[in-house]
Amino acid sequence: MPEETLDSPVTILKNVGAKRAALYEKLGVFTVRDLLRFYPRTYIDYTDPTPAAECADGENCVIKGTVIRKFPPAPIRKGLVLYKLIANDGISNFQVTIFNSEYAYYGLKAGEEYVFTGRFSRNVGKYQLALSTYVPERESGVLRPVYSLTEGLTGGMVVNNLKEAVERFADRLEDPMPKDVLRQQELCQLRYAIENIHFPKGREACEIARRRLVFEEFFTLSLALIRLRRREKAAGAVQMKPVDIAPFEKSLPFSLTGAQQRAIREILEDLQKPNPMNRLLQGDVGSGKTMVAAAAAYAAAKNSCQTAVMAPTEILAGQHYETFKKVLEPLGIRVCLLTGSLTPKQKTELKEALAAGEYDVAVGTHALVQQSTEFCSLGLVITDEQHRFGVEQRRKLAGKGESPHSLVMSATPIPRTLALIFYGDLDLSVLDELPKGRQPVETLVVHSDKRQRALNFIRQHLDAGEQAYIVCPLIEDTDSELRAAAQYAASLEAMFPDCRIGLLHGRMKAAEKEAVMENFKQNEIQLLVSTTVVEVGVDVPNATIMMVENAERFGLAQLHQLRGRVGRGSKKSYCILVSDNDNEETRRRLGVMKSTSDGFVIAQEDLKLRGSGDFFGSRQHGMPALAIASLTEDTQLLQEAQQAARELLAEDPELTKPGHEAMGVIITKLFDQNKDGWN
Repeated sequence: MPEETLDSPVTILKNVGAKRAALYEKLGVFTVRDLLRFYPRTYIDYTDPTPAAECADGENCVIKGTVIRKFPPAPIRKGLVLYKLIANDGISNFQVTIFNSEYAYYGLKAGEEYVFTGRFSRNVGKYQLALSTYVPERESGVLRPVYSLTEGLTGGMVVNNLKEAVERFADRLEDPMPKDVLRQQELCQLRYAIENIHFPKGREACEIARRRLVFEEFFTLSLALIRLRRREKAAGAVQMKPVDIAPFEKSLPFSLTGAQQRAIREILEDLQKPNPMNRLLQGDVGSGKTMVAAAAAYAAAKNSCQTAVMAPTEILAGQHYETFKKVLEPLGIRVCLLTGSLTPKQKTELKEALAAGEYDVAVGTHALVQQSTEFCSLGLVITDEQHRFGVEQRRKLAGKGESPHSLVMSATPIPRTLALIFYGDLDLSVLDELPKGRQPVETLVVHSDKRQRALNFIRQHLDAGEQAYIVCPLIEDTDSELRAAAQYAASLEAMFPDCRIGLLHGRMKAAEKEAVMENFKQNEIQLLVSTTVVEVGVDVPNATIMMVENAERFGLAQLHQLRGRVGRGSKKSYCILVSDNDNEETRRRLGVMKSTSDGFVIAQEDLKLRGSGDFFGSRQHGMPALAIASLTEDTQLLQEAQQAARELLAEDPELTKPGHEAMGVIITKLFDQNKDGWN
């Protein structure tokens, strides 16, 4: 019989057969080691119950009380039975409502004392609790772990399996943390941390355990990212000579903002270094990132280097091409556009010219990374909205030069904590000023019963010669209540008989999208009904209203991007968010949109609500998911872990000294598992 180890499958535990093991696999748990590192997502705190009279309406509460009366079950409809009972907390009576749980109802005995948890409400002076969980009073005074589950796997099953796993295997865990780091950071041992994260002896023990495990997670990730960035910076790049940017600035019909000038200086300094630039240019919608990128391309051209500008859509690529061409060609810099919609003959001729060095700047989509696309002297790669590209596309484009400099542009505001993790040592330039003349967009949140009033408001602005967007979450009608773009556009024709209405969605062919957007830009379409394909890259200064249907269906960062499509001219602009969803989270999210136009504040809120794994989509950024750390709550620990990682790598760059080898092995595995997402 094979030896049972930490890397044995979970089936070695009692009551874990093939069926339960398959459920654990859905949660990423395959071995005993995985199970021990499968941390609770939260806890139910039975240690500090609150009297009903002091509970807040609408909040989740913990109340201790004695059951004094049980009412007969009340069937509401097929498949739904309501159970009610009255309990007393020593001061007040409160009603406990149980939805469809016969087990819970019959488990509660009259005359016995329990600690209840659930959503509390006040109704005409009466206290009510919609039951979530309960424990007998004798079992109170503890923190109960709550785990992420999948259908068929209960919290009780996980707890029982973990009790056995901790008892039998926790002592065998190798602590990868260097002892001097544990000592300096005053962190507990791994055995204590694992036991008290799953079965805490109290709040303090739980906090000590969590701090240790969060620090370890950030420390490990920081080591991996710092080593990766140092390897990238060690590669040689084209070291460009200083360039006088004055001719570029003088040719512009406007003055650059102070933030743009600062970002350009930072980029020019990077281009003169022997190592490849790796800089993120981050700025809110309309902050002028494209002009900064054009200045970088100007500097590269003056050094006889080509620049590749990759955009995620043909619409955005076309817009960048027009901007770069307008700004750079009068200065003698040749610009071309390479997209998938060109004819085979046009592509061949363009690629031959590019390979011969006849163009200084190539703007395009994924067509830039095709094997047949070659550059004569690629020195600078500019990627717009990088998170929208697969990692392989980004690598292929960079591979068409010898360690070219890299500039990443993003209008998706990234919270500082997330930037620290995603980009590690990558240099950051932030455009925190809007060009002169831009007005803030006024944001309104309305119910659907105000839709007609909103449409009348739009009509007034269309009659005044302005344009508007209406964004819907679906393309065609379904059984859903969501507004569908195609049917919506058709229904508006009766209301706007003198207005040309356009329809734009992701299923249209590229040429069709281009035609619609061109017509909208030329004001041949006054009202554009669209899906989120307009989120990035559409620049129509005459558009002054953005109305978003079913706004609760969109993330905050996405809503902010949509709002950025208006307010691009000098006219007063509006964003109308339509939603009938009145739950607490939706009200809070849409309230954030109404109260601020600061993309970084919005991004931080989005991060709190969705978590780092969903911010860009883990498939795109390739980052390992955080098992216990929170980027919104653990910022200080993140910074401490990064500093400790830098100090350790300064002492032992290859992590080969005694006491560091275990961490070195883990870092190597992280590289192997996530190298595609980190390059």
